[in-house]
Amino acid sequence: MAGRNLVGPEADALDLGTVFRALADENRRSVMTELAADRSDGERGCNSFDLPISKQTQTHHFRVLREAGLIDEIDYGNRKGIRLRRADVEKRFPGLLALLGAGPSAGTSPH
Repeated sequence: MAGRNLVGPEADALDLGTVFRALADENRRSVMTELAADRSDGERGCNSFDLPISKQTQTHHFRVLREAGLIDEIDYGNRKGIRLRRADVEKRFPGLLALLGAGPSAGTSPH
């Protein structure tokens, strides 16, 4: 069954403030870090992330990431898939995904 793509902003309309607000949450940042590390950029199920939050809250976080233009969401009716918009993010904000993949520096603790 083909899914319906839930559309975020065009690549040229990605806003740095909106992206930073989306990445300010540790759960959304965790999702983005996992996606950035997976260079295959394949589609993943929303439930494939080990997030310590309810399904309803996960839905909210994925919507925030989509509306910021960081991911595509594909609605299959009974489930959703997500895919990193790597090319669009790299075009608009070169190096951002590399920073996410780097994680916290050695010897520092996250706040």
